[in-house]
Amino acid sequence: MKEGSHTVREDENKEKTTGIFVFPATGGIINISGTANRTERYLNVIITAEEDHSVPFELRFYAKGDNDPRVSIRFGIMPRYLTNVPIDLNWLDGHILFPGQPAGMLKVVCHGSRIARKDVFRTELVSLPSFHSVRIKIDKLDFEDAPIPAASVPDTPIIDEMGQYIPKSWKSKTASLDELSKLLHREASLPDAYPFDDWSAYGGWKKMRITDNPGFFSKKKIDGRWFLCDPQGFAFFSAGPDCVDPRIDARVDGVRKLIQGLPDPNSENSRDLYRYVSGFGEAKRGDAELFSFERANLKKVFGSAWREPWERMVIGQLKRMGMNTIGNWSAPSLFGRMPYVTSMPRFPDTKHKIFRDFPDVLSPEYKEDAAKCAQALTGLRGDPFMIGYFLRNEPNWAFAGGLILAEEVLRDPEDTFCRRGLIDWLREKYSSVSALNRAWSAAFSSFKDLQRPYENISKQLPCSEADLREFSRRLVGAYVSIPVEMCRKADPNHMILGMRWAWISDPALTAGWENFDVFSINCYSVDPTAALDRVVQTGVDLPVMIGEFHFGALDAGLTATGLEAVTSQQERGKAYRYYTEHAAAHPNCVGCHYFQCYDQFALGRLDGENYNIGIFDVCMRPYPEMTEAIKDCSRTIYPVRSGLTPPTKDAPETMPMIAF
Repeated sequence: MKEGSHTVREDENKEKTTGIFVFPATGGIINISGTANRTERYLNVIITAEEDHSVPFELRFYAKGDNDPRVSIRFGIMPRYLTNVPIDLNWLDGHILFPGQPAGMLKVVCHGSRIARKDVFRTELVSLPSFHSVRIKIDKLDFEDAPIPAASVPDTPIIDEMGQYIPKSWKSKTASLDELSKLLHREASLPDAYPFDDWSAYGGWKKMRITDNPGFFSKKKIDGRWFLCDPQGFAFFSAGPDCVDPRIDARVDGVRKLIQGLPDPNSENSRDLYRYVSGFGEAKRGDAELFSFERANLKKVFGSAWREPWERMVIGQLKRMGMNTIGNWSAPSLFGRMPYVTSMPRFPDTKHKIFRDFPDVLSPEYKEDAAKCAQALTGLRGDPFMIGYFLRNEPNWAFAGGLILAEEVLRDPEDTFCRRGLIDWLREKYSSVSALNRAWSAAFSSFKDLQRPYENISKQLPCSEADLREFSRRLVGAYVSIPVEMCRKADPNHMILGMRWAWISDPALTAGWENFDVFSINCYSVDPTAALDRVVQTGVDLPVMIGEFHFGALDAGLTATGLEAVTSQQERGKAYRYYTEHAAAHPNCVGCHYFQCYDQFALGRLDGENYNIGIFDVCMRPYPEMTEAIKDCSRTIYPVRSGLTPPTKDAPETMPMIAF
């Protein structure tokens, strides 16, 4: 250990905020004093991880007497890369979830609800648990009036011309463009067919016919187990990757010097490899330049007409593994070549929001916009390969812990339709303000008093909480049912697959479930059984589809694992099979989609994620450990789904995640 370094115990609060710190594997804490008394807007940090992998941190803000932080701002940094981190303390009011990040920094997420600056009793910089002790250098940790600018970029490249991370070596790293060309041409020449004789043309199980040729995907409950059936009437379990698309999402602005051979964006030959995003992130933190290494690699191998051989190649790759579904956010040009799911291109909205992205759902504006959004479905209404569509993905408002939507309605100073609806509902329920006062232990002079804003009314009037929660369920019900009504008019043939909740943080999130054909969640865990059980325990009687799960490791070409971490590529394959078979064994689960098809960019996609979560790497080269495990899982998935075979007991070796 160098002179001046400092080991931080897990439970230790230290006033020292700069220097070299060694955080234990269980996580360490640096105490930051004075947050409530400082008037500066930003907390600026200059930090370096003296490790060979990315490192996640959280800034945690507590009120007096809290055991858990009211707000935690998580951020990630690249290994051995000096990073300037500007934290806007205005985010403490809870209005932002994904603020965006400056160039050279990884993802930033604001977890929790809100805390007033004056109420901050304790602030901590916390290293998250790791698989070993972590050495960190902090050069600055100060409150300042302006955000710290991005750090200077070194001159030494760390990304090669194919998009691979230079400092690391791994078994399947592509050595040259010639090697890449031979690999992709070979992959594109292989057959496009499922490897199992007992699978239908849609990937259903011909040994179990559920109904006679329904023409579209449908559902049926048999002896307490939910099943999907394919258009020929056979049992169908949906498995496949999200993001089957050579996307343009590698962020390169500000870090061009770190990348070898990045083509000129103004050249006619490379213009289609770039796209530009203005004011990205909820905090509108500048503009971003994005590049596609996948498209660039395909173009080098197949030329300007790369799309057709890529489509042929990827469909064949998925089918040969026994995957039968193209997951969400995939290239529309693949639709109809095998079963797929998709999402409404846009979820209905209103100009004024109640909290984060929750609209004024009782307004005529919301219903009118729902009708407009639903029209995008009409072009797909006759496609038998479409399993169904999600309404949206992971609403930001639902990330806030302890959220009571009706309380946010009363906190909002605007005269919203949701406020009017709440007042009318209370007037109908209680008839008189005196009856409301008795129920809430309040002292309102009339129902008009509820037209003014109230901060944390359930804390001021604890007896109001039951009513506020009941009306919150009504709001969620409207949030769901109004778009569903419009969608069914636009497309009566396909199943509505739900909202893809990030997790069921509150039973109120299941309100309106009866409007769906399938209920959907995203579930990051080793075994999804508990999350599936939670959905059922809230009273939902529907098939359940998992829209996202993944596993990452550090023995390939990236520096972060993603939201579930295992120790190697071999364990990634084992984890996929363990998760998928336990999902299939659950009576309600009818599918799970792996996030995602290709690895993320080593320096971060638009939002700063840089995870080893692909079935294929940035060169579109399959991870053999993953593909073999997927095929083994596919071979047994229908016997597991039907209850004839138990799921595998071979659980993966896990480790703490590196994710943001």
